Amino acid sequence: MGHHTFDADRADKLEEAQRRYRFLSAEELLWALSPDRDETVADLGSGTGFYTDDVAPTVDHVYAVDIQDAMHDYYREKGVPENVDLVTSGVDDLPLDTDSLDAAFSTMTYHEFATEQALSEISRVLTSQGTFVIVDWTSSGSGNHGPPVDERFSAAEVANVLRQHGFDIEFQAERPETFLLIGRTE
Repeated sequence: MGHHTFDADRADKLEEAQRRYRFLSAEELLWALSPDRDETVADLGSGTGFYTDDVAPTVDHVYAVDIQDAMHDYYREKGVPENVDLVTSGVDDLPLDTDSLDAAFSTMTYHEFATEQALSEISRVLTSQGTFVIVDWTSSGSGNHGPPVDERFSAAEVANVLRQHGFDIEFQAERPETFLLIGRTE
């Protein structure tokens, strides 16, 4: 579990809306999160802030978490919304308070941080009944987009691991190239 991160030298690719929305639209992400204006959420593996920018207008506060300073530099150049804080950190050691997040989401990055420690951290920072949305490349995909197939997981595999970390699975869908999973802390 947990493989390489996206090359920051290719960050421009993460801003290609037509390509990104082909695999996850802003509307689908917002449906899965069901955001409330008063919520605090985290984008885990935020990269250039592509999806952070879709979520920020719908919530009170967003932590854009990425392990690469270069991704945050790109986001700063692009322009960071006022209610977004950039957090340079791995998901396995989040500098956030316990029970401080109403929701967290990961768009095409779960395979990069999928470790027991990272999932324990996500469980720690989410409030009771907190939402965790994962959209990532599925192991049954073609491999023409995203990471190599051997670095991917199926929705069923991820759902089983989340259950072991105290999540109830509310929605699970395996699609041609990606999966969508919605979990809620107990």
